[in-house]
Amino acid sequence: MADGEGSREQALANGRALLARDPAAACRQAMAILDVSPADGDAFRLLGAGLRRLGRVSEAEQAELGAIRVTAYDRQLVAAADAIAAGRNGEAAAILLPHLERHPDDAAAQMMQARVATAAGALLEADNRLRRALALAPAYAQARVALAWLLTDQGRLAEALSHVDEQLRRQPDNRPALELKAALEGRLGNYDVALACHRRLVQAAPMPRTWIGLGHLLRTIGRSGEAIEAYRAALAIDPACGEGWWSLANLRTGILSDEDVAAIRAALAADGTGESRFHLHFALGMALEERGAAEDAFRHFAEANRLRRSLLPYVPAETTRVVEHSKRVYTRAFFDALPLGGSTSDAPIFVIGMPRSGSTLLEQILASHSAIEGTSELPYVAALWRDPETARDLSAGERTELGEGYLGLSATHRKTQRPHFIDKLPNNWLHIGFILQILPNARIIDIRRHPLGCGWANYRQHFGQGQAYAYDLGDIGHYYRSYVELLAHFDAVRPGRIYRVLYEELVEDPEGVVRRLLDYLKLPFEPACLAFHQNKRPVRTPSSEQVRQPINRSGTENWKPYRAWLGPLEEALGSVLSRYPDVPPDLQEASA
Repeated sequence: MADGEGSREQALANGRALLARDPAAACRQAMAILDVSPADGDAFRLLGAGLRRLGRVSEAEQAELGAIRVTAYDRQLVAAADAIAAGRNGEAAAILLPHLERHPDDAAAQMMQARVATAAGALLEADNRLRRALALAPAYAQARVALAWLLTDQGRLAEALSHVDEQLRRQPDNRPALELKAALEGRLGNYDVALACHRRLVQAAPMPRTWIGLGHLLRTIGRSGEAIEAYRAALAIDPACGEGWWSLANLRTGILSDEDVAAIRAALAADGTGESRFHLHFALGMALEERGAAEDAFRHFAEANRLRRSLLPYVPAETTRVVEHSKRVYTRAFFDALPLGGSTSDAPIFVIGMPRSGSTLLEQILASHSAIEGTSELPYVAALWRDPETARDLSAGERTELGEGYLGLSATHRKTQRPHFIDKLPNNWLHIGFILQILPNARIIDIRRHPLGCGWANYRQHFGQGQAYAYDLGDIGHYYRSYVELLAHFDAVRPGRIYRVLYEELVEDPEGVVRRLLDYLKLPFEPACLAFHQNKRPVRTPSSEQVRQPINRSGTENWKPYRAWLGPLEEALGSVLSRYPDVPPDLQEASA
C-alpha cells in the first residue's frame, strides 16, 4: 500500500474512533481528508455520521449525498453500473458484493445491488438493501422512489405512497415521485388527488406521456371528452406517438377519422421500433376493424402481438405447473380435513375468469347494488399468494393472518360502508385454492365467455401489464383451457362453491341472470342493477366506456369475421371449444 493510501486509511480509522466521544473532531478529520481528496466517499460518509451525531441534520444529508455523487469517480462502481445497464447482473454482483463487504455503509452500492436483486426476483433482498441505503442516506431520492416502486409492484400501495409522500415533502418538485404519486392515488381511488398530480405534471412538462397519463385518469372517472382532448394534446406534440393513437382507438368506437388513419400509417412508414410501433399496429387494427376491413385489420393485430410478445415472453409451462400443483394439493380430502382458520369475513366477492370475459360489466352491475362496493382489480391475493405446495402446510393461525392481511390491504380502496366489496382481478382463478384457505366465507363468481369471442377480445387488446399470454393465439387457447381445467377441478372437489355466469346468457337475459346471482349472494334484487350504465363510479379497465352504455350483443359475435385466422386458437382450445359451455369429459374425468 502506498504511503498516501496508508495515511488515508489511518486518518479514516482515527475519525471513526472519534465518532462516539468527539463527533466534532471526527468531522474535522473527515474534512482534512476531503481537502486532499475531494472525491473520497468514505470521508463524506464519515463527515455525515459526525454531523448527524452533532444534530446538524441538514448538513449531514448534504455530506451523505456527496458520498453518493462521488460514486461517479469510483472505477469499480462505474463498471458495476455499466454492467447493470447492459443487463449483465451477475457481473455487477461480482463487483458489488465484495465492495459491500468492505464498505457496508456505501448507500450508492446498496442501491445498485438492490437493482441486481430486483432483476433476479430476490425482492426481500432488494427491499432490505433499499431500506439500508435510506438508513444511511435518508435524502437519497432515487433509493426512496425505487423502494416505492418495489412496494408498488408487490401490491403494497399504501406503504409505497407513504414513501412517495415523504420524498415529495423533501422535494415537492421531484418528478419521478410525483408521477408515482399520481399513479398510486389513482389505484387507491383517490381520484381528486390523482387528478391534481396529473395536472401539475402536465403544467410542469407538457410531454406526450404526461398528457396520456392525464387522459387515462379522465377516462377512468368518466370524463371521456376531456380524455380525448388530452390524448390529442399528446399527439399534437408527437404525431407518431403510438400510445396516444392506441389510447384514442381504445376509448370508443368511431373516434379515429380517415385523416387519423392516414397519420397512423405515416407513423408506421417512418422508422419506428419498440412500444410505439406495436401501439400503432393495435390502433390501426382497431380503426380498420371498425371499417369492416377484417383481413387488413387482422394483419395489423398480428404484427402488434408479434412485437409485443417479443418484449414480454410467456411460459405456458408455468401456468400448467400451477394448475397441476393446485389439483394435486387442493383435493376433496384436503378441504374436508382442513381445520377452522382463515378470516371469517364474508365481505369479499371475487369475480374471476378470463380477461375480456365481461368481468367489468358484471362488476358494474353488482356495484350498482346498495350492499356492494366496486373496488376494481386488487393485487393483494397475488401479493400474499403461497404456492400450493407451500400453502398446504399453512396453520389455522397463518391462514387467519393472511385472510385478515388481505382485508386490511383491501380496506385502503374502500370508500363506502357497504358490507361487501368486489375484487375483480380475473387472474385470481389461478389462486382459488388459496382464497378458499384464507377467506373461506368469500363469494366467488366465475364469468365465462365463448372461447373464440373471449380469445379474440384478448388478442386485439393491448394490456398495460400482467397478461403475457395474450399476445399469441396458441398461448391464449392454452391459458383458457387451463382456466377451464382448474375450475372444473374445484367444481368437483367443492361443488357449488363457485357460481358461474355465462356472458352470453347475461347479455340475452340480464334480469334473470342478475336475480339468480343476487340469490347466490343472499342479497335482494334491486332495479339499479339493471340500470348499471347510469352508475357514475370510476372504472379503470379497458371496458370503461362499454359499461357506461346499456347491454348490447356486439361482443358475442365480433370474432366471427376473423374465424379464418383463428386456427391456432381453436387447436389449443380443443374440446373446450367444441363442448362450450359444458366442460369436456376429459377435463371432468381428470378433476374427479
